[in-house]
Amino acid sequence: MAITVSLVALFGLVLFFLLRSNTLGYGSAFVAVMFGFYLASTGASEPVTELTAAVVNALGKI
Repeated sequence: MAITVSLVALFGLVLFFLLRSNTLGYGSAFVAVMFGFYLASTGASEPVTELTAAVVNALGKI
């Protein structure tokens, strides 16, 4: 679990700086996919899923 959380933090940080510097390419896509993959295996996956469902539900009522 400690390794997974560290990789989530690492990929999240790298993705943040890639998006901030507008350096978008195959490397950023790989980082984004890996960030999502490792984020899904942490305890944060359930709150992220619930938040996404709430936003979609709210947008559907507009």
